[in-house]
Amino acid sequence: MPSFAVETPGRRYPILVERGSLAKLRDYIPARAGKVFVVTTEDVWRLYGGLLKKEIAQSPHEILFFPGGEARKRLAEVEALAEQMMEKGGDRSSVVVAVGGGILTDVAGFLAAIFMRGIPVIQIPTTLLAQVDAAIGGKTGVNLVAGKNLIGSFHQPLAVLIDPAVLDSLPEREYRAGLFEIIKHGVIADPDLFWLMRREPGRVLSHSPEVVDRMICDSVRLKADVVSGDEKEEDRRRILNFGHTFGHALEAETGYAQFLHGEAVAWGMKAAAALGEMERVLPREDREEIVECVNSYGPFPTVSGIDPRRLAARLKSDKKTLKGRIHFVLPERIGAVRITADVDERFVLKAIEDALAC
Repeated sequence: MPSFAVETPGRRYPILVERGSLAKLRDYIPARAGKVFVVTTEDVWRLYGGLLKKEIAQSPHEILFFPGGEARKRLAEVEALAEQMMEKGGDRSSVVVAVGGGILTDVAGFLAAIFMRGIPVIQIPTTLLAQVDAAIGGKTGVNLVAGKNLIGSFHQPLAVLIDPAVLDSLPEREYRAGLFEIIKHGVIADPDLFWLMRREPGRVLSHSPEVVDRMICDSVRLKADVVSGDEKEEDRRRILNFGHTFGHALEAETGYAQFLHGEAVAWGMKAAAALGEMERVLPREDREEIVECVNSYGPFPTVSGIDPRRLAARLKSDKKTLKGRIHFVLPERIGAVRITADVDERFVLKAIEDALAC
């Protein structure tokens, strides 16, 4: 299977997409590395710890456990992990190996970014969402009560090792949550990928290896290309936020306890598509295709009782809000989007209401 590369001004690194790639970890640990700190969760370590221990056996190493969960994605947990690293002999020669889902890769990546002012990290994502999005591109961070990922840093990894076979151990809900990030990639820049997801839900949901490998590779290729051209999200990389502005508000409003991140993004895509149609940016038939594609990978947690006005107010806390103006990624057609802050505020509330209803 292919290997992709992200090339930024400061670093060029590989993204290996290959079944069995976890058994290649030792190839990516620098020869002069000091202690290796594997940051993971207990459930992931039970599944893959035996294999990974063989890969790091020749290096001094420690296993650090993050409790997991969006509610624990906070600075206090990063500080606790850093204290453990110091107690166990961490220094500037240390390397972090992040093994887990998107929350874990964000937290462990941020830990590596700030420990001793920055040490290397290798990302091994074990959920679909992390494989196609969170582990790629160097975005790291934690949440505030006010919003998601409001404290963080860009810190590119040494490598990203993606094994599609690990997805067979995922709970079905976690697998479905990752599919929404793939739909997102299709809407923003890859119509062939979108129509694969739209027309083949049976093969996608049955974990057909051919389809799974293709949708991961297509998503990785797209994200690697976008990040290589815009590492710090100053221009084109902002298109990756399609669905996220609305979705982050939903996560924050429900206390990060009701929706998985991918599920919130799915709802956010429906809201953004509704806003796009109201602004006469997106044809009605394309909005309907996006909504039908998203809905075909449900079910979703209930949105009953959620106040649309509170969600609209939360949009201003999103990190994409600049000088008080909310920037929205709106689809123009399947495969193309635009970024704009020039929208009718009445339409924003109506789009939220419509998305809550569908």
